[in-house]
Amino acid sequence: MKPVKMYEQEDGTTRRKANCAVEMCFYLMKEENNFERVIVLSGDGDFLPVLKYLKDGGKEVIILARGPRAAREIRQFAGSKFRDFEYLKYLLKFEEK
Repeated sequence: MKPVKMYEQEDGTTRRKANCAVEMCFYLMKEENNFERVIVLSGDGDFLPVLKYLKDGGKEVIILARGPRAAREIRQFAGSKFRDFEYLKYLLKFEEK
């Protein structure tokens, strides 16, 4: 896990940010020969170039993100390989016994 950095904004509030996009892209490309499928837990459109590169190279790319917050181009790119976190609520529903 990447540590979260805290940033003070102009209005005095604090914002948390992990800044992991560059590292994630780096490792996806560095390790591309070691996997056939990648599941990306982000709907950030900044990942689109590396995801296209991997898909063009024959990798299966699955996107798991929050539907309303996922970039439109990511949802379009992933097509049927896009999974909304909301969908998982029903699959992973915890029931007390």
